[in-house]
Amino acid sequence: MKRLLALSFILSVLMAPVCSAQEMLATDSVRSLPAPARMDRSKLNIGAYVLQAYARSEQHVRDIADCGIDFMTWIPYDRRLLDLFQKYHIGAIVNNAVPGWWGGEGKDAGLLSTKHPMEVYEKGAARFRDHPAIWGIDIGDEPSALDFPYYGQVYRRVDELFPHQFPFLNLYPNYASVSQNTSEQTVNQLGTPTYQEHITQYVKYVPSDYICYDFYLYSINVHQAYENLRVVTDACLGSGRSMWIVLQVNSNKEEKWITENQLRFQAYTAMAFGAENILWGCYTAGWWYNNVLDKKGNKTEQYDKLRRINAEIHLLGPSYMKYRRVRTDFVSFEGTEWLKGVRQASVPSLSNGIFTDLHTDDQSPLVVGTMLSRSGNGDNAVFVCAADDPYDEHPVNHSLSFNAEGRHIKAQGTLGEIPVVRNDDGTYTLDLPSNQAVLIEALVD
Repeated sequence: MKRLLALSFILSVLMAPVCSAQEMLATDSVRSLPAPARMDRSKLNIGAYVLQAYARSEQHVRDIADCGIDFMTWIPYDRRLLDLFQKYHIGAIVNNAVPGWWGGEGKDAGLLSTKHPMEVYEKGAARFRDHPAIWGIDIGDEPSALDFPYYGQVYRRVDELFPHQFPFLNLYPNYASVSQNTSEQTVNQLGTPTYQEHITQYVKYVPSDYICYDFYLYSINVHQAYENLRVVTDACLGSGRSMWIVLQVNSNKEEKWITENQLRFQAYTAMAFGAENILWGCYTAGWWYNNVLDKKGNKTEQYDKLRRINAEIHLLGPSYMKYRRVRTDFVSFEGTEWLKGVRQASVPSLSNGIFTDLHTDDQSPLVVGTMLSRSGNGDNAVFVCAADDPYDEHPVNHSLSFNAEGRHIKAQGTLGEIPVVRNDDGTYTLDLPSNQAVLIEALVD
């Protein structure tokens, strides 16, 4: 799993209290003040994991903002750092306000309520001092489904105890190990026979209005990433939740550097499935290699790559968030291995009642999200990712073609508005390079 390197070091650093007792003990009732604006859920937010002590200077925090990162996770309660976050409009999900929990290899599955009874969360809240930069309270990472019933109680209580923050809980990906014997078996990660059941149990017991999970595609494979997206986003759609996802900017192999197009592929396929928060692992040392900053706090080549991709995402964000995803289709995946084990078939072209015969001239794979206006004004959209080159080996330019009778068409790509050609036969065409994305709006005249 993701924390194969330096796990004991990371846990000791991140879980250790770094603030004074005076900072953590509330001598006045800060919660009686009006709630400050925290995470703006109407926008597409970008987060990143882990900010080690060597990267907490003002210049480092300014660089985080310049990289297009809206919030950081695994942040200690450090008032000086939080003041800098506030200055540069960065949110923090703090990790030591209440006891942490990591599912790990599953040996502690089902033991959360024993090891962390409810009073420890209440004691954490009693000594917590609020800060406008704190958006969320980390309550755990990758728990077993055996702990979901208790996590439901924890989530509700933390939500009550921290009225200005949301509880943050991240889930396993579908390549975590499953139960091989019975529901009583605890030495497994998911705690269920299937990943589908893992997510079903989470929805049943944990009352979050989002589902967040991590998936590191370039340490696993494309088809499992698609199946994970399908399972989680269907659960989000069925339960009225938003989908948050943790993606990979670092590498599990020291000689491997994730390319710009590989960052695009991860982000834009997730957006085709309706992602509303995108988080990157890791900004500083956390697990694996080739993070955005090295162990001395210097920028690696990943910094400028991530800055450019985050700028693209933020440019798309306002138009994208006007819509909500209602389905996702795989177009022209026939003959590839990328839907192996995915419980959804490919279609030769997309026709969804508004857009018809959407495809590329060379029949290359597309991941297409169908989206409806949140305002209910009748506008529709598709979010299209050119998914023909996920490993960034042979990028090419494609011509995308579609029809949308009776609608005004507007297309926005990662660099701004894209020209759309209306052909004599009534079809529309536009250019779409490999791993790039376009939001095509079909507006009511």
